Amino acid sequence: MILCCGEALIDMLPRQTAGGSDCFQPFPGGSVFNTAVTLGRLGVPAGLFTGLSRDLFGAQLAAYLAGSGVDIALAARSDRPTTLAFVTLTDGQARYAFYDENTAGRMLGTDALPALPDDVSALFFGGISLMVEPAATTYETLLLREAPRRPVMVDPNIRPGFISDEAAYRARLDRLLAQAAIVKVSDEDLHWIMGSGELEDLAHGLRARGPGIVCVTEGAKGVRAVTASGVTVASARRVEVVDTVGAGDTFNGAFLAALYRAGALSHAGLAELSQDRLTDALGYASRAAAVTVSREGADPPWERELA
Repeated sequence: MILCCGEALIDMLPRQTAGGSDCFQPFPGGSVFNTAVTLGRLGVPAGLFTGLSRDLFGAQLAAYLAGSGVDIALAARSDRPTTLAFVTLTDGQARYAFYDENTAGRMLGTDALPALPDDVSALFFGGISLMVEPAATTYETLLLREAPRRPVMVDPNIRPGFISDEAAYRARLDRLLAQAAIVKVSDEDLHWIMGSGELEDLAHGLRARGPGIVCVTEGAKGVRAVTASGVTVASARRVEVVDTVGAGDTFNGAFLAALYRAGALSHAGLAELSQDRLTDALGYASRAAAVTVSREGADPPWERELA
């Protein structure tokens, strides 16, 4: 099982009523949540470790996860409210306003950390859960505990407006990147972390901090992966973009799914990963992300849609 560790929240997406008034409609979401859903829908054993509320939104999240084949046995349930993320779209690009104080996700403490079963083969971390306390410390503790035994993928999915202590967050990110086997960043994330410069040079610099594979997504321009062997590029699929919510999360899940099916999702397997298998995994992940951006909301594809 691939265990995804991080936020599960409700995306409040902009809509219009039948009478033409502006409104928001609740959809299950969250960066890590979407990655877990992608894995489950692609037929890969997946679980989610998160702080999950017992409120009506938490019930909506749990039902959606179950319907997508995601195991929530390791989730920490509480009576705190669910995080809400109000989304606005400008030219198809999503911007977020988070309502997260004292929520089930944010208040997840280290006392909730589970002992992981032997069938957990890899872990995924990312999103806003790495930016806010006490959840950030809880996820960092789990990552540092498990990284020597199981490969870890990290997608910071940086939201600068959500970071209250930039110095502390950057220090945490350095510690996490040093232990990660795979890191995925958008071009915007990469510039935020590394500063100005050519993307490929920055990606090499990021890889030098620890991860064996650094994937950089560039929207319609595709994705490039930097490894010790060089740079591998995959083109983006041409589709009519409805919105970009969940595109990067879908890429994450599909990339992990491809590596899992190739038998490469282990420390040894990643160290010996061939150029062909990496190219295949990038292409598969790009195809999956293209499906997500072609429809409203974070709605990752099912395995049958990529056959």
